[in-house]
Amino acid sequence: MEKQGKVYIIGAGPGDPGLITVKGLRCLKEADVVVYDHLVSEEIIRQAKESARFIYAGKKGGAHTLPQEEINRRLVEEAKQGHIVARVKGGDPFIFGRGGEEAETLAHAGIPFEVIPGVSSAVAVPAYAGIPLTHRGYTSTLAFVTGHEDPTKDESDVDWETLAGIGTIVFLMGVKNLRHITSNLMVYGKEGDTPAALIRWGTTEDQETLTGVLSDIARKAEDRKFSPPAILVVGGVVDLRSVLNWFETKPLFGKGILITRPEAQAEEFAGLLHAEGARVIHFPTIKIVAPEDYHDLDQALGRLSHYQWIIFTSANGVSFFLHRLKELGRDIRDLKDIRICTIGPATAATIEKLGIRVDLVPDEFISEGVVKAFQELNIKENRILLPRAEQARDVIPDGLMKLGAKVDVVTAYRTVNSGKDKSELEALIHEGKVDVITFTSPSTVTNFMEIVGREYAIPPHVKIACIGPVTAAAAKKAGLPADIIQERYTIPGLVETLVEYFRKKQ
Repeated sequence: MEKQGKVYIIGAGPGDPGLITVKGLRCLKEADVVVYDHLVSEEIIRQAKESARFIYAGKKGGAHTLPQEEINRRLVEEAKQGHIVARVKGGDPFIFGRGGEEAETLAHAGIPFEVIPGVSSAVAVPAYAGIPLTHRGYTSTLAFVTGHEDPTKDESDVDWETLAGIGTIVFLMGVKNLRHITSNLMVYGKEGDTPAALIRWGTTEDQETLTGVLSDIARKAEDRKFSPPAILVVGGVVDLRSVLNWFETKPLFGKGILITRPEAQAEEFAGLLHAEGARVIHFPTIKIVAPEDYHDLDQALGRLSHYQWIIFTSANGVSFFLHRLKELGRDIRDLKDIRICTIGPATAATIEKLGIRVDLVPDEFISEGVVKAFQELNIKENRILLPRAEQARDVIPDGLMKLGAKVDVVTAYRTVNSGKDKSELEALIHEGKVDVITFTSPSTVTNFMEIVGREYAIPPHVKIACIGPVTAAAAKKAGLPADIIQERYTIPGLVETLVEYFRKKQ
């Protein structure tokens, strides 16, 4: 029996990837084929499974990548081949989109489908601009209108007279017809001094809000060269923005923070930056790969019972060490009677999630801190295993051997160049998207310089942030300024330092 295909018509929300629904995300992760639009966040698309096939069906500035008829045909064709299809649309699929037409096509073709509602930009974007669409002190009537109507039509489909009497009016996709919209509202009785706001790229770190009144908002938009995608809100509630503007006042709002660590390990960093309003840019300069030769690690794993201590200097070391242990048919029970030291709390948390207790975390989360912590203990004649990156400083093994310990250093993983293209970074900087480049290890610095070249000059307005003195020293050695260095050598500490830096700049 042939596998039955199915289509999920998913509303992805207005831009902030956190606004997709739990069900929408679950259905996206099931999909074999993902058909997505222009305004759907890349972060949402990245949630699809690795084997998924992607079809871009976006429309930008009126230009269609795929005509609607072709989109409909592809949805039917893919489902008939037995695929689970995620049709991912910005906002809500049934509000001023063509989700209804797509659903009709599927129904007529006998294709099973589900509609997963999304958070519409009509309500989310004003909320992110600090504008409640209804409020007991202002209005209890609300209308949503498409601003796409052709102003040259002989007769309008919009009942302007009725609309002018509504307390709050939200026009979607109305920037190009702004003068037509505002003049019609005033002709039919809306006062020219009614507050109005235009919000572009709403709910994203590029959000921009322009306020005025009905009589001057079109002129202001032309002066500012305000372009789509944007929505227009008309009504007294716009005045509440001065009190309720919560999103655009975040400390890192609109600041482009570039992350150079591997994307798979950047989730915590990106999440903390997003929470502070930053525009997160993933530009990984390294990728983490297995050793070319497991010989030394396997030898060490074969004599685990001989060690009194294992020291992990990164979460990568933990992951590759335990993965290899499992591949050799063993597990965490082989770590009994061995004490564990980690360089910092993040590495400790990786181990403790597995139910393994960490015995020692130094006060300073650097190699020198590890040596200092062991100076308080008697480790003479102790055998210590240090599984780490192929290239690393020898501060720990040298320091512990001076204390009388026997240290076996083995390669658990390697950091190699990610192969990113310099032109991608240059384009982002040219567009004014980058305010800070962050480095979280010396290897991210080294490989960054390999990508951009020693002769590349980073513009003075782009600041360099480093996770601690060792990484800062690597940046300075590479000829880069270390503009921002935090005292707590952790990712949360780096974010706090960035927040403090920009608060002082304000």
